[in-house]
Amino acid sequence: MDAPTPIALPCPLSAGWEVVEQRLIEPSQGGGFSAGAYRPEVDELWLLSDAPRGSISRWRGFRAGGLKGLVPLPPLPLKQPQPMDGEGLVVEAQHFWVATEGRLQPAQPAALLRYVMAAGSLLSSRELPQDWRLQPKRGLRSNGGPESLSRSPVDGALLMAAEQPLLQDPPDRVRLLRWAPDASGALQPAELRPLALPPGGWGLTDLLASKQGLLGLWRRFTAPDQWQARLVLYPASAITTNATSNDEVPPVAPLISWNLLQLGLAPDNWEVLLAAPPLGDGRPSLLLATDDNFNPLQRSHLARLAPRQLPGCSGPPQQ
Repeated sequence: MDAPTPIALPCPLSAGWEVVEQRLIEPSQGGGFSAGAYRPEVDELWLLSDAPRGSISRWRGFRAGGLKGLVPLPPLPLKQPQPMDGEGLVVEAQHFWVATEGRLQPAQPAALLRYVMAAGSLLSSRELPQDWRLQPKRGLRSNGGPESLSRSPVDGALLMAAEQPLLQDPPDRVRLLRWAPDASGALQPAELRPLALPPGGWGLTDLLASKQGLLGLWRRFTAPDQWQARLVLYPASAITTNATSNDEVPPVAPLISWNLLQLGLAPDNWEVLLAAPPLGDGRPSLLLATDDNFNPLQRSHLARLAPRQLPGCSGPPQQ
């Protein structure tokens, strides 16, 4: 497993974030971006497309050149027998994981897929737990997730979240699933305590886990063309607290949320959140990206954020 890219938070949290740089990605370099990862050992940025055949757009040069210095590499096509809707990505040394979203028409079950790094060929596929599977009046909604995948800094388990509440669940929460190996090495799913989600059409589109907490990306669309986006921080306990069968136990609430559009980001479909290489002054940074929905009226935006840290503030160490 590759060493994680460092993550830091604002100090204090209310100090918020600074937009360091932004750029647009040309359609010729891909689109429909739904998840991403930075590979520090080879200085490569990967963005997963949710196109039905599946592919990963790749660039080199992020560490030294920032967003303006990205040099496109040949895309990595994903080889699997059925159409897919890739929405979550975790990259390791020899393979990578993709969370795929479920749909009713055409029928596509949600799954956790494992691919060979070098060729993009499918190595294994895992169905989600029964409660998550698309069913009449139960399970994930069509096009409702899972939308995010991250790796726990505590034990290396995979963390998967739904985008919207499951059909049988209260409307104020999304489920969080932990995939960890059993004695034989096979990944087994276990429910964690759900994450709080506000009403009114918000969805959880990505997660980024660190020892200081669980960063999440919230998105909302209001017809015909209004987008909203917030970066939120759930407490670190969200990564380790098991679920209960009691619906009266409240979901894990975020400690704080930051309005991304007030920072100057475009009102668009922000879907991707990942740890980016440090800035020239040593500060860790985040990268956000939009899904253009393959719509000529939308664009693929990239935005790099750095935490504001006020003099004299003593926060937790970066992880």
